[in-house]
Order: sequence, then structure tokens, then C-alpha cells
Amino acid sequence: MAGVAVSTTINGDHVEYLCQPDETLLDVLRDRLGLTGAKEGCGTGDCGACSVILDNRLVCSCLVLGAEAEGRQVETIEGMAHGDQLHPLQQKFLEHAALQCGICTPGFLIAAKDLLAKNPSPTEEEIRFGLAGNLCRCTGYDKIVRALQDAANVMKGA
Repeated sequence: MAGVAVSTTINGDHVEYLCQPDETLLDVLRDRLGLTGAKEGCGTGDCGACSVILDNRLVCSCLVLGAEAEGRQVETIEGMAHGDQLHPLQQKFLEHAALQCGICTPGFLIAAKDLLAKNPSPTEEEIRFGLAGNLCRCTGYDKIVRALQDAANVMKGA
């Protein structure tokens, strides 16, 4: 198979790569670009571990072809922190112990970022609904919800 040339923006940086027509964006991010934050949990879009933001829309990168990123904006977990300064969501996940094994954490953080971009003051119910596409096998969800609530308060004050 011939490769597909893709020119896109990932975490604010212009990126060009070659991929196979049937290669997922998740595989491109991890295997071709070395952005290993997004994880493959299920490969079917059910767990949210591979979540990224594509043109301001939360998507499972295992369900998007790498070629579909042509000319688009992609945000991954690697773009959340600024150097050594963690994003408030990342900081609050640490403070609230809202992570254990780490497989789901990048997807939850990206989903939380997307939620707060659209609704800076979500209720607990809105948070739980907004994160419903992400599954965690270790921590349960209360710590994650509390971390997101705390981060939302910090971000509103910033």
C-alpha cells in the first residue's frame, strides 16, 4: 500500500507524516510521532483511553484514521502542560489521587479539558455525563469528579 502524506497541527505545532490509509490516528500518534500519552484500551471506542481533541471535538483516536487529520487541529495529553508547569487539571488529579495505574488518566484529562472548555462551571451530574465515555478500572469515579470540580474552581479564578 502507498502511504498517505498528512500535514496537520498537533498541540500547536505543524506536523507532517506519512501513514497507511487504514492506520488509526492513535497508531500514528504513538508509533510514528512518539506521542504515547493516548493509550489503546479497547480499540473500539468504548473506553476513552485514547481520547484526543480534534478540531475542538472530543474523539477516540482509535476510531479516526491518521489520514483524516489532514489540515486539522489535534490536541493530545502531551500538549496540556507548559514545560514543567502542569495544567490545573493535571495538578488536581495528583492532589486528589484521581489516578492509579494511569492507563485511563490521559483520556480522562483530555475529556475533562474538553468539558471545561465548553462548560467552565459544570455540576456533578454534568461532569459525570461529560466523562461517561471514559472507563476506569482502578480508582472509581468520585476522586476524578472531585479533582475536576476543584480544577474548575481554580481555572475560573485564574
